[in-house]
Amino acid sequence: MQFTAEMIAGLLGGTIVGDKGATVSTVSSIDGGKAGSLAYLTNPKYEQYIYTTEASIVLVDSTFEPKEEVKTTLIKVDNVAQCVLNLLEMYNASRPQKRGISKLASIHEGAVIGEDCYVGDFTVVEATAKIGDKVQIYPQCYIGDNVTIGEGTKIYPGVKIYEGCVVGKNCILHAGVVIGADGFGFAPREDGTFAKIPQLGNVIIEDNVELGANTCVDRAKTDSTIIRSGVKLDNLIQVGHNVQIGSNTVMSAQVGIAGTTKIGSNCFVGGQVGFADHITVGNGCKIGSQSGLDKSVPDGEIRFGSPALPGIQYHRSFAVFRQLPEMAQKLRELEKALKALKSEE
Repeated sequence: MQFTAEMIAGLLGGTIVGDKGATVSTVSSIDGGKAGSLAYLTNPKYEQYIYTTEASIVLVDSTFEPKEEVKTTLIKVDNVAQCVLNLLEMYNASRPQKRGISKLASIHEGAVIGEDCYVGDFTVVEATAKIGDKVQIYPQCYIGDNVTIGEGTKIYPGVKIYEGCVVGKNCILHAGVVIGADGFGFAPREDGTFAKIPQLGNVIIEDNVELGANTCVDRAKTDSTIIRSGVKLDNLIQVGHNVQIGSNTVMSAQVGIAGTTKIGSNCFVGGQVGFADHITVGNGCKIGSQSGLDKSVPDGEIRFGSPALPGIQYHRSFAVFRQLPEMAQKLRELEKALKALKSEE
């Protein structure tokens, strides 16, 4: 599907500088732009590429004035980032959606499948599962007994949803996600072995949640592990049993959350952060990458480091840490000088 510069400018309320008949059929980065692609300049440090890009059209801020000759067609808009998002959403919405039930899928006669759904090859849907309208389940997925999946949710290949778990509307579960595996619960015996503690709860995922590839959310020992609406989790994240994550919290890859920890709403968590069990993190907190939290955190706090410290305290401590080799050398020199003074007495 092709779009002209004139069409795009009309949609975005932009101003064309160049060929209004220039056409594009895909979107690219400005440094990787090719003929027929639409690129965009949102960061000034990439301005150099606007003079060499092969992209047919580039979106720029309305205040942008080139320092050299620009060969491509420019469309000036008030908010480049928002316009790019709008275009990507429009393009994605125009892509054809999969429909229909594969003959190679195994669907129990007691399962309920909504209208306009897609179920791919070798997917298994067990008894009493309820699949809402317009749900897409790609090949090789497993939907367990008594699972509920809300309208418009997309489940990519290889996702496994254990019995009794609930997934809300308009969620996205990427390949390899596992929902409802047993929480890590074992009781030591006197002989040194471990007794498995039954995990009898479930997982509840509310609406508009996205889980990255190979992310795992364990079922609760009792009650529910809960991921609230709007949460976005990156790839390879582990959510332990009975954890609760508040609405619109975002986490980067390889975060690990131990059991019964509660994380508030609108938090931002960097990659490889570790949360100890039974702690509470307030609303609106920001946790830096590779931090380790072993204590609860009040609302709106910033934490860095392992064990994690408040932002200012961490940066002051790190400034000292960086100077430790020089400080150690000075200490040795002072000890040597002190020893020499004592020997002269």
